Amino acid sequence: MTDQRVSSFQRVSSLRRRGHPQGRDVSPVALVTLRALLGDERVQPTLRQRDQLLEHLHAIQDAHGHLSMVELRALAAYMNLPMAEVYETATFYAHFDVVHDGQAPPPDTTVRVCDSLACQLAGAAELKTKLEAGVDPETVRVLRAPCMGRCDSAPVVEVGHHHVQFATAEGVEAVVDTGHFQPEAILWQRLEAYQQEGGYQLLTDCRAGSVSVNEVMTTLENAGLRGLGGAGFPTFKKWHAVRQAPGPRYCVINADEGEPGTFKDRYYLEKSPHQFLEGALISAWAVEAQALYIYLRDEYPGLHRVLHEAIKELEQAWLVTAGYIILRRGAGAYICGEESALIESLEGKPGKPRHRPPYVAQQGLFNRPTLVNNVETVYWIAPIWQKGAEWFAGQGRNGRSGLRSFSVSGRVKRPGVHLAPAGITLRELVDEYCGGMAPGHQLAAYLPGGASGGILPASKADIPLDFDTLQAHGCFIGSAAVMVLSQQDNLQAVATNLLAFFADESCGQCTPCRVGTEKMLSLLERDDWEVGQLTRLAQVMQDASICGLGQAAPNPVLGLLKDFRAELAQQQIIVSDAAENSEKGSAL
Repeated sequence: MTDQRVSSFQRVSSLRRRGHPQGRDVSPVALVTLRALLGDERVQPTLRQRDQLLEHLHAIQDAHGHLSMVELRALAAYMNLPMAEVYETATFYAHFDVVHDGQAPPPDTTVRVCDSLACQLAGAAELKTKLEAGVDPETVRVLRAPCMGRCDSAPVVEVGHHHVQFATAEGVEAVVDTGHFQPEAILWQRLEAYQQEGGYQLLTDCRAGSVSVNEVMTTLENAGLRGLGGAGFPTFKKWHAVRQAPGPRYCVINADEGEPGTFKDRYYLEKSPHQFLEGALISAWAVEAQALYIYLRDEYPGLHRVLHEAIKELEQAWLVTAGYIILRRGAGAYICGEESALIESLEGKPGKPRHRPPYVAQQGLFNRPTLVNNVETVYWIAPIWQKGAEWFAGQGRNGRSGLRSFSVSGRVKRPGVHLAPAGITLRELVDEYCGGMAPGHQLAAYLPGGASGGILPASKADIPLDFDTLQAHGCFIGSAAVMVLSQQDNLQAVATNLLAFFADESCGQCTPCRVGTEKMLSLLERDDWEVGQLTRLAQVMQDASICGLGQAAPNPVLGLLKDFRAELAQQQIIVSDAAENSEKGSAL
């Protein structure tokens, strides 16, 4: 071998040292700093578990305001994970700011202006423009952000990790200038007060054996309690399906309500976190879960503190073993409201929905049978047992049964969470619970189930609002997020707002959703809407998308094409039924 070849061989060999990862070297200083922040993984091996990844990313983001590539490389070494997986996860979620090598970190202060439909109606676009003109871009950045779960106090702005409700440009600028961030004041019911009202008695009786699982399931069946996160699947059937699968099992609570217009879970968690926790623990007991996970959306920092304290109260009172309830933060991804995407996120991965079957009831968290319930679903368990199934089932109107929590926003006098009989009509809900329409506004349209639930005209305001009553009209109630529109609202702006949200929040895993939402958004931005092109694209998305995001995204558009031709014409949108030109190509 020549000297030149030997030299070349030695250089290549030195770059391929055994046990040395390819790519950039890990900074020893960064690794030491990481251990000081997270703990020493050499002493606590559980810190290396993959499901800790999002929590570690949050800790770094909270400490430094961003995630540098140096820190991500150190974290990959810390957790013994490929850098590609750490990077993919960090860049998937909107609340993580990844700063690449050579790139300047973001300004110290970030202002996020919610641009959901309720906030758009309340002037969020104008507010964002004023804020951009009124702050120093060197020290403050202004971004748009999806729904923050405070639609009853629109417009909403997040400064750092603190929310300003009914926001004005002057008010937000004052907060930025003074740095006076007031923590959310949540007056929640403490453990002692809840126990004085009979709280945790059912959980105690269940554990003692004086109340059986079958008795609880029969009561929930007679009450007609269904999943209240949107799917509406009977609760007792879901419990039964998980119990049929071999253990070990897990229980997960989905507190990641990201549907624009939905904020009922936040309302109930603020009102009585212990009533929620008792129901969650009963659910976990019913399926003999090894652990109870609560996945809380990151937009609720105040509730994160409340739940943390409430769980500590339970542990100190010996009502739950320390570490049995595991509270985890989301990171700004609407798709994680889908239960299999939520499971992926809990495991420290990008929140992409799984192909089904198998369903999470058979193969969920850590590939074990998993019960996933919504916050409001378990919130009702203890009251139903105390007051009887007949009390809950006896509520209702128009032949429907039970109670529904409606998150109402938009053009009404009193937006908010309104507990009303299932089957109430929109007209009744607005008149009896919301104080009527806001001054100067007349009912023109409404979304019965948030952004994905479709849209109906005022002429259909007398349809009972419940599961199974809206499908014939191309809508569904979902999580009962009712968004009320008036004659002053621009329907094209409404449609583009909703589709822009879905395009932003698509996980990108499947082409029909990833490309379809962007394509439909571009079609809606035109003043000439062609029915054939829009409906064909909608059909492709509904038939071929992996999960409900892509399947439901076209619903508002189809509703506008069906029931709002005259209104669109008045707003100078031309809706044409003519055949498409071949030049326009396929649906996607």
